[in-house]
This record gives sequence, C-alpha cells and structure tokens, in this order.
Amino acid sequence: MQKEKSTLGFPMLFPDADIEKVLSMIYFKLPFNENLYSTDNNNNESHIVFYPFEGSETVKHYGKIINLNPEEINFKKLENSSLPKDNNHFTAETKDEYLKNLAYVAGIINENQLPKLVYSRRKITGFRKINLEKSFNNLCEAYPNAFRYIFINEENAWMGAFSEVLGKFNKNTHDFETMSLAGTLPVSENWSEKEIEEQKPVTEYIRNILKNHSDDVEESATYDHISGNIKHLRTDFKARIRPENLDNIIQQLHPTPAVCGIPKDFCKEKISKVEKFPRELYAGYIKIETEENIFYFVNLRCCKLYQDSAHIFVGGGITSQSNPEKEWRETELKSEAILKNLSISE
Repeated sequence: MQKEKSTLGFPMLFPDADIEKVLSMIYFKLPFNENLYSTDNNNNESHIVFYPFEGSETVKHYGKIINLNPEEINFKKLENSSLPKDNNHFTAETKDEYLKNLAYVAGIINENQLPKLVYSRRKITGFRKINLEKSFNNLCEAYPNAFRYIFINEENAWMGAFSEVLGKFNKNTHDFETMSLAGTLPVSENWSEKEIEEQKPVTEYIRNILKNHSDDVEESATYDHISGNIKHLRTDFKARIRPENLDNIIQQLHPTPAVCGIPKDFCKEKISKVEKFPRELYAGYIKIETEENIFYFVNLRCCKLYQDSAHIFVGGGITSQSNPEKEWRETELKSEAILKNLSISE
C-alpha cells in the first residue's frame, strides 16, 4: 500500500491493525516559524538526525523535509498502544536522593575546583491516556521561540520544545551562529552571582572554540532569554567559517558546559557515574538540514513517552555556590515546561 502524506503525528491510510508495524514519523516547527514540517517517504535521504548526549547510536528520520498545509491535515487519533512499552520500570529519583547526590556532586566540584558540573534527573508522571495531538499543540503555542518536535518509531517516542541552538550554518554565506545559554531563574526574580558565574565559563568555552576557526567572531552583550515561566542568561555568537570545519566545530562544542560542565571529558565521566539514569537523547542535539541552512538544536526541555507514563528530563548547572534546595526547585520549575502542556488522563 502506498503511504500518503502524514497528518500531525497520525498516519492516514494505514489500517488500525497495522499502525504499530509501520509507524515512524516526526513533526516539528522551527523557532519563530509556525509552519509544520515532516518528512516524505524517501528512504534514500536523511535530513533529520537525533544525536544522544553520549555515544554514537543516532535516531535518523528518512525522507526529504516537507511543509504540511494545516488546512489539509485531517487529524486521526493515535492510541496509547502505539507508544512503546516501558520495560525498564524506572523509579524516579526522590528529593532526598537528589539532595544526597547533589552533596556528592558538590564534593567533586570543590575537590577538583571545577567551575561547573551539570547534574540531571528524570521526573516520571504516570497516566491512563495521553492526547498526543493536543500535547504537541500545547507545546507549540506555549513556546513559539523554540524548536518543537514530536516523533514516534518502533523503539522510541520523544517530544520537546527548547530554545538553545548549538549551531546554525548558512550554506550560502558560510556564517555560523551559536549561543551561550545558562543560568535559570523564574522570570520575576533577579540574577544572583551564582547564575552570572554559571554562564561565564559557557561563554568563554564557545568564544575560544570559534576563535580557533575564524578571525571574524562577533559576540553580543549578555541578555535575558525568556522561555515560558523561566529565563536564562544568553550571549550570541556569529562567525564566518570554512564549510569543511563545520563538523569539527560541532564536535568541539558538544556537549557544551551548559549541559555537561568543565572540563568536558572529566565531567562526562562523572555524570555517567553519579546520575541515576542514562540521558539517552536528553542533552544531545538534533541536526536538521534544509536547502539553505543546517540547524543544530540542543535537546533540553523534552520527555520520553511510553504507553502509561512520560519521563521528563531536567537538570541544572551545579557550582560551588549552589544551594541544594534552590537547585531542586529549579529542576521542578524546568519540568513544568513539559508537564503543564501534557494532555493526560490520570
């Protein structure tokens, strides 16, 4: 049977009995762009790839990128049974466990005089049923300045909305753009020395990498980046680079201190030992190649979906000035970016 263009998350011509066998789809919106994109069924091309935080196992989505006309979309409800089963039976980290591990992380930071180490956890929310169409639409409406996506295949189902750009490369001008995004507070609060000092090493790290690849690096002043109910400190960079250096720059940037820490290799090793769960695609990045640009988005405000639960990934940059209770509240606040937009029945 020939497959027609898919609707938002819902293949159209497949018999219900065959949905689980054939289902593999992705839908997304670019920042400040309400066009809805997906891929066609050309297995000879792949323009969308999800890279994990650590390791080489990627998730590829095959086909050319296509622009879907919302007027032509005829939504078809996708049942929970189409989502993968949670055979891991993970138990979420309790607050006491988190605070205990945070004290251990603080010890590592002080003992090794680290500027920063990023520690993350999963918040797990169970449900009886989830409306995927409404959940994704909620995210799209709540975060118009973010990259928003949902994908489901035979092994994985993920959804997210996030603003951090690891890189954007213009194929015509050879301009490369990236950002230093770190420090988190509720929008109504004022920045403290902790958040300011947390963002500084991220900025310095990116600046040094770009200067090794370009004599023409532009750097903005640091300003507030608003994302829903929270804000971050942000500094923008722009540089003219050689196309052949692009992959090398991305590999050097990832993972940035904003999602890992400094020094990178040391912090990655510690993260793998102290965090309760593997990060999988969380804090990895997504590469999207169009005719004019190549985008690299950091996969931060995201969740992994199962038939009866959503695993929401959240983390924070820990420094010698971190307050454990405040760090816990920050992860709870970040989880709301996804949690409050899920349309679920408990």
